[in-house]
Amino acid sequence: MTARVAALHTLAVSLPARGDLVVRGAKGAHDRSDFLLVRVVTTEGVEGYGEVSATPLWSGEDAASAQHFVREVLAPALLGKALAPVGGLESIMDRALAANPFTKAGVSIALWDAYARTLGVPLTTALGGPYREEVPIKLSLSGDGHEIERAYAAAVAAGFSSFKVKVGLGVAGDIARMAKARELAGPEAFLGMDANGGWRRSEAATAVRALAAYSPAFVEQPVAPGDLDGMAALRAAGFPVIADEAVFGTEDLVRVIGAGAADVISLYVGKAGGPGRAVAMGGLASAFGLDVLIGSNGELGLGAAAQLHVACALGSLSAFPSDIIGAHYYADDILETPLDSNGFRVRLGTGTGLGVAPREDLRRRFA
Repeated sequence: MTARVAALHTLAVSLPARGDLVVRGAKGAHDRSDFLLVRVVTTEGVEGYGEVSATPLWSGEDAASAQHFVREVLAPALLGKALAPVGGLESIMDRALAANPFTKAGVSIALWDAYARTLGVPLTTALGGPYREEVPIKLSLSGDGHEIERAYAAAVAAGFSSFKVKVGLGVAGDIARMAKARELAGPEAFLGMDANGGWRRSEAATAVRALAAYSPAFVEQPVAPGDLDGMAALRAAGFPVIADEAVFGTEDLVRVIGAGAADVISLYVGKAGGPGRAVAMGGLASAFGLDVLIGSNGELGLGAAAQLHVACALGSLSAFPSDIIGAHYYADDILETPLDSNGFRVRLGTGTGLGVAPREDLRRRFA
C-alpha cells in the first residue's frame, strides 16, 4: 500500500537566544525565535517533523502566519495525497499558497523526514548523498565593545574558531567592530564579514578598502539584494562576495549567476522552500562554478538537522564554514537528543530521516 499523508499537526514554540550570542545586524537584532514546528503522520503510522524558521524581517512570515496557512491552506491540499514523490507535494503547496517559502519549507522538511523514515534511510541519502558526514561551522559576532567581547568569549568556550562579523551599520562602526574582532581572534583565525545588505554602493567600496586591513575572508551581501551590479563590482575588485538575501529561490539564483554577482551562494532550506529544492539549487550553483555554503536564520534543532542533511547531500560544499549553529545559539534545545556539534564541526548521526525528534514534552503538545 502506498503511504499517504494522514495528518498534519503544528506547535508554536518560542525560545530566547543566549544573551551573549544575540545577533545584531543591519536588519535588527535576533534575540528570540518564535517558530512553528510541524508534524506529518502517514497512513502507515510514520511520523515526520519539520520547522518553520520564519522571521518577519526575512520573508514576511512568522509562527502565526505559518500556523494559519498550514492549518487552513496547506493541510487541506495535502491530506490524502501520496507521500512520494515529495516534490509533487511541494508543487501542490505552490499551487495552494503563493510565496511563504519558510512556511512551505517547514512542511517540506516534515514530509521529507517521513519519506526517508518510510524508506529506512537518513534524509541525506534520500536527497542523493551523503557526500560527507560532517560540516565545518562558524558563528556570528556582533555588537560593539563589550558586546562583541562577550560573544567571542562565549563562542570560544563552545569550541568555535571560525567567525563572521556583522557589519553594514555605518562604516566607522564597522571598522571598529572588525578591528576588535581581529584583535580578539588573532591574525590567523578565519574571519568573514556580513553586511546584510546594509551598505549603499558607495559605502561598500569605502568599507571594503578600509576593512581589507583586517584580512576578512569574504563579504556577505554587501549591498541591497537587488543591486547585482554593485555586488559584481566588488567581485571585480578582487573581493570574494557571498550572496545571501539576493538569493531565495531558483529564479534569484539564475539572476545572480547571469550578473556574475557572487562567488558563493548562502543556501537556506527555508529560502529554498525545502530540502530537495535546496539541494537542486546547490547543484545548479555548482554547475556554474559558484561555491555553496549553508546559511542560517537562527534555526532550532529540527531546522539545524535539516541544514546538516542538505549540506551532506550537496555534491560540492564551500571550504568556507557553514552556519549550522542551532545547537549553540540557544540555552535550551527542542531536540530529544542534541546534534553532534562541538563548535568546530557538526556531524551526521546514524538514525533514519532527520535522525532527531522533538523532546517528548513537545511531542505531547502538538495540536
